[in-house]
Amino acid sequence: MSSDTDWHRITIRIPFASAKHAHIAMQAIQVDAELQPHAVKRNLSVEEEVLVASFETLTVRLARLTINAFLENVDLVVRTIQEFGESAEQHPP
Repeated sequence: MSSDTDWHRITIRIPFASAKHAHIAMQAIQVDAELQPHAVKRNLSVEEEVLVASFETLTVRLARLTINAFLENVDLVVRTIQEFGESAEQHPP
């Protein structure tokens, strides 16, 4: 069994143009659970217009893989908001 000191902790703060966009990103990313919940703990929150992601992993390798996957998801959300955000808000379905 692992103790608390065995975990690697990383916090990433990603600013968005607005709190609304930060919440959209959080909600989009939160849907996907971690593939190894016994080895990776993730907490997402929004502070004003900043998406805050905190991770705890059992290994440095898992930290790297987890952060890379998270940043790819953030990139996709940001590009989607840039492409469709304003026009979707102006012309709701």
